Amino acid sequence: MTAVHQFVPALLPRDATGDHTRALRDAFRSVGWDSDIYVEAAHDELRDQALYFERYPGRARPGDVLLYQLGTSSPVADFLLGRDEPLVLDYHNVTPESFYTGWEEHTAAKVALAHRQVAALAPRAVLGIADSAFNARELAALGCPTTEVVPILVDLEVDGGVVDPSERQRLAARHGDATVLLFVGRISPNKCHEHLVGALWVYRRLYDPRARLHLVGPSVTPDYVAAVLAFAAELGLADAVHHGEGLTAAELAAWYDDADVFVCLSRHEGFCIPLLEAMRAGTPIVALDAGAVGETLADAGLLLRTARPATVAAAIDRIRRDPELTGRLVAAGHRRLDDFAAPGIRRRFVEALGRVSDRAREVA
Repeated sequence: MTAVHQFVPALLPRDATGDHTRALRDAFRSVGWDSDIYVEAAHDELRDQALYFERYPGRARPGDVLLYQLGTSSPVADFLLGRDEPLVLDYHNVTPESFYTGWEEHTAAKVALAHRQVAALAPRAVLGIADSAFNARELAALGCPTTEVVPILVDLEVDGGVVDPSERQRLAARHGDATVLLFVGRISPNKCHEHLVGALWVYRRLYDPRARLHLVGPSVTPDYVAAVLAFAAELGLADAVHHGEGLTAAELAAWYDDADVFVCLSRHEGFCIPLLEAMRAGTPIVALDAGAVGETLADAGLLLRTARPATVAAAIDRIRRDPELTGRLVAAGHRRLDDFAAPGIRRRFVEALGRVSDRAREVA
C-alpha cells in the first residue's frame, strides 16, 4: 500500500502551511494511500489530527515516503536527516536572517538555523517541491537533485470569500469615501511596511489627502511594529494607519472588499497567498517585483521595479483614475486564479508523490 506521511514543525489552524498539510493528507487518503501527519507541536484544535514525530519509528513500514513541510527551523529536520526513507521537501521558503538582524536577534538565529537545515536536507531529498520557481532555484542551488514547482494548496472556494456585512459597514463608517489601501501579511521586516507608510504619505499629499492604509496580520516582530507605527505618527499619519489582526475569514473578506487597492511592497516572498485573496475579492493590485511576487501575480496587477513612494503613489492613482484598467486587472486576476485551482494542485501533488512512492516500493 502506498504510504506518504507528512512532517511539519507545527500544525496550526487558520495557517497557510497547516491548511496545506491537512488538505494534502486528505488528498492522499482520497486515492487510497496511508497518510498521517507528524509534528513537533500541534494546536489544541488540531491535536487529534497529528502524531508527535518521535512516534514515527514505531509506526514505520517498508516503502514509506516522508514529506517535510519546510518553512522554519525544527528538531523535525534533524530527525529526518537520520532516517533512511525517501525524503521529499515541500519548500515554503525561509526568510533571510538579514531582515531580522537588529530587530529581533532570536528570530535571526532561528531562521539562520532553518537555512542550515535546508542546506543539509536538500542533498538528502529525492525530490524538492517548491511553491514557486523562486523557491525551486534556492533548493537547486543547495544541491537538491530534482525539483518541481507546485504551488501551495489553497482552497479559495472553501468559504467563497463570504463577507461579514457588519465588519464591512464598520470599516466604511470609519473612512467614508476616502481611498483605502490594503496590505495583508505578518508585520515583519521583510514585508517592508515602512514603504507602505511612505507611499501613503505621498499619495495623500498628491492625490487624496484623506487616504488610509489598512494593515492586516499578526505583529510578529514587536520592535519593528513599534517602529512602523512611530514612523507613521512622525509623518502625521497616526490616524490614517489602521491595523487588524485575529480576523475571522469573513472579517478578512470584508477588509479586502472594503479596499480600493491592494499594495504589496515586500522584499522577500516565496509565494504570497494574499495576492490570490485580493484577486478573489476583485481588489486591484500594485506590487513590487521582488522574490516570487512577479511569478505569482503574472499580469493580474501593476508590477513595479521600485518601491519609491512617488512611483507607488502614481501607480495607485493610475488605477483609481482608470476604471477600464481596473476592470482589466480584476478580470486578469480571476483568470489567474484558475492556475491555482485546488483540484489541479491536488492532482499534481498526488502524481509527484506517486512517482516517488513507486520507486520506493520497488526497492523496499
